[in-house]
Amino acid sequence: MTDPAKVRRHAERVRELVASVVRTQIKDPRLGMITITDARITADLREATVFYTVLGDAAAQAGTAAALESAKGLLRSTVGKALGLRHSPSLTFVHDDVSEHAKHIDELLASARNADAEVQRLAAGAHYAGDSQPYKLEDDDEDELGADGADDEVVVGQDRR
Repeated sequence: MTDPAKVRRHAERVRELVASVVRTQIKDPRLGMITITDARITADLREATVFYTVLGDAAAQAGTAAALESAKGLLRSTVGKALGLRHSPSLTFVHDDVSEHAKHIDELLASARNADAEVQRLAAGAHYAGDSQPYKLEDDDEDELGADGADDEVVVGQDRR
């Protein structure tokens, strides 16, 4: 079993190495404005997933993905040499669409804010459906009893002889 701290350190190192090599050594014209956001590596240190974002439209994203795929061998050899592992981890590049997720979350928050404002607007003019005091108070109990505190029985329709 590999130490999780060691795996985290290797993943961070992979992210730094890939970012450095992309910035300095890869001269592919298809490579757009790329940012390496994260890297994750499996516990056996055999496979690494590198997450990246690209500034631009879909064509720039597709070009950058193709450039990274073509430079995968150079990146893998550089990472393998720098990490000093027995086996160089295979690299997989995944487009990280953080900005689209953030935009979607902002839209959800705006719609929730609008719904809350609508509920508050409706609640401002609302009033209770029943009495203002729906519960029986203790003062009402004394009214039902007579002045002497005894329960006066009223009989209707019977002859008292």
